[in-house]
Amino acid sequence: MLYRKIEAFIETHLRSDSDKILVIDGARQIGKTFIINHVGKKLFENYIELNFVEDYEGDRLFENVRTVDDFYLQVSMIAGERMKEKENTLIFLDEIQQYPQLLTLLKFLRADNRYNYIASGSMLGVSLKKTTSIPIGSILRKRMYPLDFEEFLIANGFNATAIEILRKKYLANESLDENTHNRVLDLFKKYLLIGGLPDSVNSFLESKNIANVRAIQSDIHDFYVADAAKYEEENYRKLKIQRIYEMIPLNLENKKKRVVFKDIEDKKGKRYTDYQDEFEYLISAGVALDVKAVSNPKFPLIESENKNLLKLYLNDVGLLTNILYRYNIRAVLDNEKSINLGTVYESVVAQELRAHGFDLRYYDNRKKGEIDYVVDDYDALSLLPIEVKSGKDYQVHSALNALLSNEDYNIRKAIVFSNTREISQKEKIYYLPIYYVMFLKPNDSEGLL
Repeated sequence: MLYRKIEAFIETHLRSDSDKILVIDGARQIGKTFIINHVGKKLFENYIELNFVEDYEGDRLFENVRTVDDFYLQVSMIAGERMKEKENTLIFLDEIQQYPQLLTLLKFLRADNRYNYIASGSMLGVSLKKTTSIPIGSILRKRMYPLDFEEFLIANGFNATAIEILRKKYLANESLDENTHNRVLDLFKKYLLIGGLPDSVNSFLESKNIANVRAIQSDIHDFYVADAAKYEEENYRKLKIQRIYEMIPLNLENKKKRVVFKDIEDKKGKRYTDYQDEFEYLISAGVALDVKAVSNPKFPLIESENKNLLKLYLNDVGLLTNILYRYNIRAVLDNEKSINLGTVYESVVAQELRAHGFDLRYYDNRKKGEIDYVVDDYDALSLLPIEVKSGKDYQVHSALNALLSNEDYNIRKAIVFSNTREISQKEKIYYLPIYYVMFLKPNDSEGLL
């Protein structure tokens, strides 16, 4: 079984005195159902799973459920013998977005206080907009993502002790020895190929066959394309949502990597606002990661966001390398000079930062250039710039130099991630191995933040 960090969070919540209903939000195929099943069956003698996608495709017993009594009636017809005392009964509402009215019902189930509940879903941001009454105060939303690199290391044999030693070396700015570095970097490059979708990771662990992994990734990508607009009623909007999603790899291969709004429908003069709902749909579904531009790099960054200079990344780097390189794994593993892996490295860093709780933004200046990522530094009331380099010229970064030279921004430090083994510092810039991105966390008092 794959180790997932969110397991401890789910278990702690279910063991706590909180009466809020935990709702795990995230893209399809990332393991939400599996991990909730695992924890639920471990903690509760009577565990009831209700899959509303299956119900919708079958008898639709819950389609018209609006009251607590109607809900219990339907559950009792499915699993009445397992509806026991509250302390030993957990009801799991899986894929709750299929019936948005059930999100409203959660607050009444909480008030009824007859059983323990947990829910999961995708596109909950979209579904909540469709509910008659948002259950504020009754639910606790927790976002889940594909396996991050730390979880991938654990899947490949690293135990908690090994991870903690790596973290201590990161905190001490201590480079790994060459053999350890080569081992971790090799697994990082394999992570670029495999990604963090559980089915892909399990296939890699079982077969070590890239063809098997790529087949799974292709199926999941096709599923995301079909599923992306599943809950949208207007056909013309479905096509736009699918078009935007399919354009992501192509946009990332462009120099600026931004969404080109006129290309979505081949119409000039289009702006972010013309497709705002479609972007929010993909982002809420968890299949796309949004990175907004900031032109005035001052804390807090949200005040200077420019949504018209939007970048979108796929939620899983393995899906991207499948599209770009297919079975040619040497393009990633061997640092082919003819292949620029900048897009792939930026994608995996976006995936890591988002999974760790960062809002994603990049710095854009027409005269001075771009910086891959900027995040809020709450201690300094400033920002932390992050550059990602896939080649040997990792110390070339004119835009970063220009930004750091401006004393008005009060930037204390910056990070450049690359394949280099040795950690070094030059004035405000820390040069770190790319795999140390796994330890970058918001408000981490011990680390660089």
